[in-house]
Amino acid sequence: MRQVPYVNFRAQFEEERSEILGAVEDVFTTGQFVSDAAVAKFEQELADYIGVKHAIALNSGTDALLLGMKAIGIGPGDEVITPPNSFVASTAAIVLLGATPVFADVRDDQNIDPDAVAAALTPRTKAIMPVHLTGRMADMRPLMQLAEKHGLAVIEDAAQSVGSLYEGRQAGTFGLISCFSAHPLKNLNAAGDGGFVTTDDDAIASKIQLLRNHGLIDRNTVAVWGTVSRMDVLQSEFLRVRLKRLDSVIERRRRNAENYRQLLADAPVFIPPDRNFEFNTFHVFVIQTDRRDELQKHLADNGVGTAIHYPIPIHLQPAARELGHRRGDFPVTERQADRILSLPINQFLTEDDQAYVAENIKTFLG
Repeated sequence: MRQVPYVNFRAQFEEERSEILGAVEDVFTTGQFVSDAAVAKFEQELADYIGVKHAIALNSGTDALLLGMKAIGIGPGDEVITPPNSFVASTAAIVLLGATPVFADVRDDQNIDPDAVAAALTPRTKAIMPVHLTGRMADMRPLMQLAEKHGLAVIEDAAQSVGSLYEGRQAGTFGLISCFSAHPLKNLNAAGDGGFVTTDDDAIASKIQLLRNHGLIDRNTVAVWGTVSRMDVLQSEFLRVRLKRLDSVIERRRRNAENYRQLLADAPVFIPPDRNFEFNTFHVFVIQTDRRDELQKHLADNGVGTAIHYPIPIHLQPAARELGHRRGDFPVTERQADRILSLPINQFLTEDDQAYVAENIKTFLG
């Protein structure tokens, strides 16, 4: 039986073995495991790639959200509008800062609905946090217009969308701050956790740089109460290697996505269409079907790895009970949570792999 893994880290390592091992040797030879100066090389290369003044490297995408929002003053009494279908970190970061998450439902493409955002605005709204889910950017033009009209900050949760474009602009260039993850499953992936914030604001960048290093302005002087969220030099060196390959990774994932569209054109599944003003980098490739759970089991039984992003909406999680939501509050999100299935989209899939996946789907769904 053919095996089609959801991810393929072994193939990635084989493709970049000499560069990764060279990076390991360089770091261990110098002994610079924690160094702002060494990490700054990655930050500058990343800022140049995205097209922003500052990229601040941190130890996770969650800390990017936490420290980024703290730096712009999000706190108790503030409301932040965000979708309920993201990974839990988006909402958790809001709650951990003492602010209140206010959910707005999504469209068929799984991204936040600007009309729902407009309806969710209150006098306490401080920011809008769109989540560029699956590698497709949210509809930023109307969201930016709303933010400008009401004097709100825009926080891009761009964890899944490095390299994605909206009307020719990169993810990470719209928000006052934009927060990314470099988790191993991301298109630009570390060998462990990692993340970064992008911004064009000098003061915000300086504040995050302080917060990530205990608030220290030198070894003995603490300017603000901070934490430790530095990116390790080893991870930054891995990411420097992989940043050079990112465009190739995205190109191959987009090729795979287009191949799936053709192979599944006559299958009874829904695939959100790409619009001409967006450039989707396909962190994941999602289909929707009412027989999701049965299909996932069938694929697993035939050697195909899949995932669900995400089966329980945030507003229905046990931790969210205090927010007072119930089933039916966000019907589009809830329906999608029962139907979505992420197929293998990694850049190492062969055409035969994809044909095998598609044939299994069509055979099972009839």
